[in-house]
Amino acid sequence: MIIVSVLYPKTSDSRFDHDYYMQKHFPLVNSTWAPTGLESYDVFRGVSTLDGSQPTYELIAHLGFTSPEHLKNSLAAGAAVLSDIPNFTNVQPLIQINQPI
Repeated sequence: MIIVSVLYPKTSDSRFDHDYYMQKHFPLVNSTWAPTGLESYDVFRGVSTLDGSQPTYELIAHLGFTSPEHLKNSLAAGAAVLSDIPNFTNVQPLIQINQPI
């Protein structure tokens, strides 16, 4: 299993439309990538740091793929997913590929 973490930084001038993300973007992610290997996902909205300050990330999504090949196939089939990002935010997400241990 491969977990892809997508982290959207929260900055003083960042914009993030949570309604668009949940109602349009994430259904696009699921419908585009589930057929090519997306098996699971979790989405988290940043609330605060431990000391109560502004969260470091506006939103974090963890996407589970069965294998690196499935991730590669999903990315190849999913240009529409990546090109949709400017519709809900003005920040570039940080993307990290993880392997559970």
